[in-house]
Amino acid sequence: MITLETLCVRIGNVPADEVQGWIDSDWLRPEGVRGHYLFREIDEARARLILELRDDMGINDEGMPVVLSLLDQLYAARRQMLRLREAISVPRDDELRSRVRALLASMRD
Repeated sequence: MITLETLCVRIGNVPADEVQGWIDSDWLRPEGVRGHYLFREIDEARARLILELRDDMGINDEGMPVVLSLLDQLYAARRQMLRLREAISVPRDDELRSRVRALLASMRD
């Protein structure tokens, strides 16, 4: 875990008050309380994503919550699909596995 100051340096010397704005907007969710935040690796990755969306893709403050929400949904769906894939790859009842595979195949259309 890293502090706010360390996060700001690692992501490109972003001012702490700017990152605080991201926290206030609920774009970042560190552990702790104002003045004593601790950031995980995933928080650092999200901060870098916010910078990329803003600086490279031109997403403004009004559009950022929408884009972040959609990306969160996409990542959640991806995690669910990976868990489903793991579940059906384990040898079990062949009929159930066949039905799930058929259902997944029909979803591609």
